[in-house]
Amino acid sequence: MAHLLRGKQVGIQRDFSAGLDPRLFDIDEVVRYGINSQISALAYDPVQSLLAVGTNESQFGGGQLYVFGQSRVSVVLPLPRKSSVKLIQFVADKLICLDSKHEVSVFSLETTRILSTYTPPGAVTALLTDPTLDFALIGLQNGEIVAYDLDRSSPAPLRIPNLWRQQYPKSRLTSVVTLAFHPRDIGSLLIGYSEGAVIYSFKVDKPTKFFQYELPPGAPGGDTDPTAINIRRYPRLTQAVWHPTGTFVLTGHEDSSLVVWDPRDGRRILARTIQATTVDEPRNVAASRGATPGTFALKCPLFRIAWCSKENPDDTGILIAGGTPTTNVEKGVTFFDLGQTPNYATSSWQILSQHFEKPKRQQTLSTPPNAEVVDFCLIPRRSPHYAGSHDPIAVIALLASGEVLTLSFPSGHAINPVNQLHVSLSSVHPFINRIDLAYVERTRWLGMVENRSKGPPILKGGAEAKRSIMRYANRNILQAAHADGTVRIWDVGHGDEIENQRMLHVDVARAVGRSDNVDITKMSTAGATGELAVGLRTGEVAIFRWGHNQDYGKEVRHIDASEYGLVAIKDRAEPVVKEGLLPLTLFKGQGQVTALKMSDVGFAAAGFQQGSIVVIDLRGPAIIYQAGLDELASQSKRGSFRRGNSQSQAKAEWATCIEFGVMSLDGEEYSSILLFIGTNLGRLTTFKLLPESHGGYSVKYVGLSAMDDRIITIAPIDAELGDPAEATQSAVAGLREGRRVNGVLLVVTVSGVKLFRPPAAKGAHKTFDAVLCDSAAVVRYQAAGYALLGLFGDGTAKTYSIPSLKQIASGNVSHILDVRRFSEAIITPTGDIVGWTGPSEIALLNVWGTGSDLTRSLDKLLNIEALIPPRPTISNVQWMTGTLYVTPADMDALIGGPNRPPSKRMIEQRRAEEEQQRSMKRSATAGPSSGEKEDEGYWAYMQRQMQERTQNLNIMGDSMDKVEENSSNWADDVNKFVSKQKKKAVMGFVGSKLGF
Repeated sequence: MAHLLRGKQVGIQRDFSAGLDPRLFDIDEVVRYGINSQISALAYDPVQSLLAVGTNESQFGGGQLYVFGQSRVSVVLPLPRKSSVKLIQFVADKLICLDSKHEVSVFSLETTRILSTYTPPGAVTALLTDPTLDFALIGLQNGEIVAYDLDRSSPAPLRIPNLWRQQYPKSRLTSVVTLAFHPRDIGSLLIGYSEGAVIYSFKVDKPTKFFQYELPPGAPGGDTDPTAINIRRYPRLTQAVWHPTGTFVLTGHEDSSLVVWDPRDGRRILARTIQATTVDEPRNVAASRGATPGTFALKCPLFRIAWCSKENPDDTGILIAGGTPTTNVEKGVTFFDLGQTPNYATSSWQILSQHFEKPKRQQTLSTPPNAEVVDFCLIPRRSPHYAGSHDPIAVIALLASGEVLTLSFPSGHAINPVNQLHVSLSSVHPFINRIDLAYVERTRWLGMVENRSKGPPILKGGAEAKRSIMRYANRNILQAAHADGTVRIWDVGHGDEIENQRMLHVDVARAVGRSDNVDITKMSTAGATGELAVGLRTGEVAIFRWGHNQDYGKEVRHIDASEYGLVAIKDRAEPVVKEGLLPLTLFKGQGQVTALKMSDVGFAAAGFQQGSIVVIDLRGPAIIYQAGLDELASQSKRGSFRRGNSQSQAKAEWATCIEFGVMSLDGEEYSSILLFIGTNLGRLTTFKLLPESHGGYSVKYVGLSAMDDRIITIAPIDAELGDPAEATQSAVAGLREGRRVNGVLLVVTVSGVKLFRPPAAKGAHKTFDAVLCDSAAVVRYQAAGYALLGLFGDGTAKTYSIPSLKQIASGNVSHILDVRRFSEAIITPTGDIVGWTGPSEIALLNVWGTGSDLTRSLDKLLNIEALIPPRPTISNVQWMTGTLYVTPADMDALIGGPNRPPSKRMIEQRRAEEEQQRSMKRSATAGPSSGEKEDEGYWAYMQRQMQERTQNLNIMGDSMDKVEENSSNWADDVNKFVSKQKKKAVMGFVGSKLGF
């Protein structure tokens, strides 16, 4: 009876939720996008063209590994126990991870599952792998180095003691800081201890060189601390890397000094910082001034150093993260372009020193102001060798905030991640501030493919798993507003095959004409036309429309042109975009944009924090209505406000929700385009959009209705069918034919829901018990009916019947979504919920599911046909001069011991070689045609094999007979020759005696 009573109050004669059973309500977690926590590590594999990202443990979950490939290829690898990722490295078909609990985990790229875990005998401070080795070298806090067999999943017998302690017994506790193989001689290992560096030779099983950075009294060093400049100092080591050819060694220290060494004799070539040179020589130097008088500026630590090279390994440069004064606003990444390395054998000591003292070019790869780069990952073109620094085309910088930034190398230009990196990485490139969702027609979205100039793709590996295709469903198109003033638009999907996987990029900062203070607060996209409206905190509303850029490839100057209260911004389109969402017009309002709606029929409406509203007709475009909410309240003559609301009239009022609809108002016999605006004080204002004789539209105020609290959702409903009575193109076209829509409004506030026929406020009402509603929408389950779905402060999702407003079912989602951000969640007409799970991760849920959790990704990562290139070797001159070269195969025996059986990779390689030899022999052997072979039976096959075997034996027999005959002839010839020589010798002797 409840639904009959409430329905009759508003003229609804049917139960639109009659086919919805509580058993249909069960929440599925469909898919997740983004990064669950702060990024802590990066790694790139140029052979497989994959990027791995590791995260820290946080309140939103434990650390995880994300592996991204081309397009939407993505696999999430959880750690075996809750911890943070410290370091990740690709090794052939494996991914190695070191976590904060000093545990080494090995994952398979082929099966995307964990293979083994290993807890070394001590705290791990360094990890080293090589694409050609099946071992991982692990540096410990006590200075020792142990090895782990990745192939056998067991510790290896190799153990290198603390070499620094052996050389300097009185030194303090020294831990291993870095490990690096010689780029061309894998038998030489560079070990960075906290006190200095050591070169260890596997060939002779002992250290060959020691490097210790010493600053005499008066030498400024890196930090130029005036209190310590007159004492002898030994700055602790933080980095140690090889020259790409192994000609030099570079060490970085805690005072930001960069020291170049000669690995042959251990001499120091040069000590410098990013700003100064020869800092190891005593001299008078002024300290860097601090932010206030009488202070000096410290330098940032050297977070990461990479010695890069071009295609020619002797053409090098040094990339440095950190080492700049802390007072610098723009820190960036420093690059020393050293150019061609001088010939070591023919160059003097002065030439070598000047090579590093005066680089060919020094530049800073710019980052956003006050953004500190704490790590970076180079993107080589092909080779995984040279410590991953050979011929890079880009660098992905990790900022202290957890964001990432992609820069071209070595120019340092910012690379747009759109359609270059996975959409999940775009959530931290930079962070997403706001999201919105549009329900876009499938055919419309398939045609929205942006044509933008871009460089070569960064990620090309992996293959997506096959999924079902929903050809007749509209698409869930997400709009994500980023901190840099851009909006990226992409298809979230329904857990199905995404046909158009491309991402759209909209530069709002460029459209409004400034690069700072561009904080996007609201977005709205028209599902039928694809037009986009963006509202800012500073009051601007920018509108974008799909089209071709007439100024493609040209940077044109903006010309201020205002017409009908709007600013034309077509000339602010990005020059690199040939076709896409281009800026159309700009409106400058008062205060923050608090509500925004882009309709499917060419109208846009916006509300501002100062209490004003504006309606824009995009046919001009032109402003067709502008007013203040306080003015509308004074115009209201209905006197529908309750006595308890008399005090609220003095409070500030602004729009919180806007919706367009097509329906008949109470007491009218025809339908119109209606505009509904809800406010924070619970007032609902109704407007009517009427056509004019000149072809435009005017806006007429109709009335005001009062609710009990802040309005969060306005849903026009067809009172006869239950379908949405929204302002669609077909509904507006039906107005010309006199079609009438008998509609009602379902208005949801944070404390209740009301169903009534506008503009009157009389109708059915329900108050939510003890909890507040943060987000709500009317949803449909196939042909079973409609229901009201809401997210509530107790962490539940609840459905209510229409029109009885009786609860149908309830489910808990607090274990998936962040309850504190329920107000930012979006509910789609099909029952999908898109909400935040953490600061930079969103999840897609569906309430009409089976209660299933998030399934493992079935995407493929490993391409078995992608082969690792051979490791670089020593030069011919080095080999000819007697340099003992150790191959990776020799290293297997040196590290794994003499009794270690062949690894799985070696066995597979041997099998492949044998199979190749057999196939070559089969192809070379003459035999019947393929058609005859297919028709022959088993006994015919055996007979043919016996015949071939007999022929081969006969051939072998003939060959042996010929060998015997040739050998006999050769022996006879030798005997004749010997006899002849003997005869000559005797006759010569006799002749000499006889005097002949």
